[in-house]
Amino acid sequence: MTKITKAVIPAAGLGTRMLPISRTIPKEMLPIVDRPALSYLVSEAADSGITDILIITNRDKDAIEDYFDYSPEYEQKLFSSGKNQEVEKIRRIANRANIYFLRQKQTLGLGHAVGRARAFVGNEPFVVLYGDDVIFSKKPVCQQLMESYEKYGRAAVGVKEVARELVTRYCSLKTHPIEGSSNEFFVDDMIEKPRPEQIMSCYSILGRVLLTPDIFDIIDKLEPGAGGEIQLTDAMRTLARSVGVTAVDFEGERFDLGSKLGFMCANVKQAIIHDEIGEDFKAFLKDFVKTI
Repeated sequence: MTKITKAVIPAAGLGTRMLPISRTIPKEMLPIVDRPALSYLVSEAADSGITDILIITNRDKDAIEDYFDYSPEYEQKLFSSGKNQEVEKIRRIANRANIYFLRQKQTLGLGHAVGRARAFVGNEPFVVLYGDDVIFSKKPVCQQLMESYEKYGRAAVGVKEVARELVTRYCSLKTHPIEGSSNEFFVDDMIEKPRPEQIMSCYSILGRVLLTPDIFDIIDKLEPGAGGEIQLTDAMRTLARSVGVTAVDFEGERFDLGSKLGFMCANVKQAIIHDEIGEDFKAFLKDFVKTI
């Protein structure tokens, strides 16, 4: 079976839910404590054994490329101050994987963005990490999907059960439990942003998918779907209906960084375990909640 070494991170969206700050700073570069949100996705992929990562961007997102590059000015300043270890930390960011960039000249949907990765992916399976979703887990979710692919040899999607009234914001999957597994399902249908009467289950795809290269031919034939965009879920629906996909109820806590609430919750979660400020921040929180 082909070893999975490539990942795609679509990061071309405008981030309108994070206005006004996203008007000047890419939402993917907004900080979770002292690291941009996007760096958590890159780390997750690298920790899963991914060696080549394509980040799909758009205009006015040069800051993303700069972050994953060396910083000679900062390095010189740190070297002159004897902070050599800090220089290594900065360089480690750029050296986690081979990181490439491609612009999506028109933001026509997630399916369109993934379709732009065909030349990068070639004829290999690959992982997609949705740019709005950061997931904190003991085992990287990408790795969890890769292990599922190794077992069943088919595309896999990371899912969680969501409240029924929220399913219409995401997608709904037709799931069948897989014998011998407590967290995996065979999926033979799905629908993006279903109406209430179209809901098949409360399992929705949240932020991570592993796809096989035949997805590209499917994307090429897609018509615009929900929101007038080329929806990746529509392509995966075709795949599910033909050969099936595996849904993995992943271990981990997911935060929607396209929303202000998700962004703030992710910051709190990471701040309390941060090796520099964690203990002081927990003490602050304990005192602060008494005033609410």
